[in-house]
Amino acid sequence: MDFHDLQYWQQRARALEIENRLFINGRYQQAADGAQFAVEDPAGQRELVRVAQGDEHDVNQAVSAAREVFERGDWSQSPPAKRKATLMKLADLMEQHHEELALLETLDTGKPIRHSLRDDIPGAIRSLRWYAEAIDKVYGEIAPTAQDVLALIEREPVGVVAAIVPWNFPLLLACWKLGPALAAGNSVILKPSEKSPLTALRIAGLAKEAGLPDGVLSVIAGFGQGAGRLSRAILTSTY
Repeated sequence: MDFHDLQYWQQRARALEIENRLFINGRYQQAADGAQFAVEDPAGQRELVRVAQGDEHDVNQAVSAAREVFERGDWSQSPPAKRKATLMKLADLMEQHHEELALLETLDTGKPIRHSLRDDIPGAIRSLRWYAEAIDKVYGEIAPTAQDVLALIEREPVGVVAAIVPWNFPLLLACWKLGPALAAGNSVILKPSEKSPLTALRIAGLAKEAGLPDGVLSVIAGFGQGAGRLSRAILTSTY
């Protein structure tokens, strides 16, 4: 692969189908109120795509679905081998689509394509595989007690996890959060930066393809502060 083949990457960029919808409860959808915001290419200083802008309604829908699937146990109580296989499958799919993911990462962050191909995407894949491998290698403990007492220490998922990531290493940092949270059996609401949400939206579809149950992962793009207040909505939702 030639990082310097500008014509090749320009052709790939023109043919790229960019996902611009929120991912909630296993499907892509527009924001409840139809709002959108522009995602720009910082290198070319042009608009790449308009992305659905989530709000409190979308957050509550995602959190409600995440809580429901968690309580049902489709993922939280699934066998470790199943969770491991699913995360491994997601990593494999990311590897199959590594050029697409690298191009998305480059377009919405402005970093050189060689950095995305050599560092960001491989690092994200390695992170998922590391946590997938850890699933069946983390054990409980027996605490020292009196002879007539048995005290077991078990690690359990906590429930619905909010994962908010910055703009500069969008997919890598997302996987640093998704890997351990999903490996433990939690449901996750992922909020990427409004400056670089494209890879997060894309891997949501790959996660579904890998077999992650609906509701376990939702991705909501939008603004954390100001008019959007998306981050606060995620952290304070009571659903």
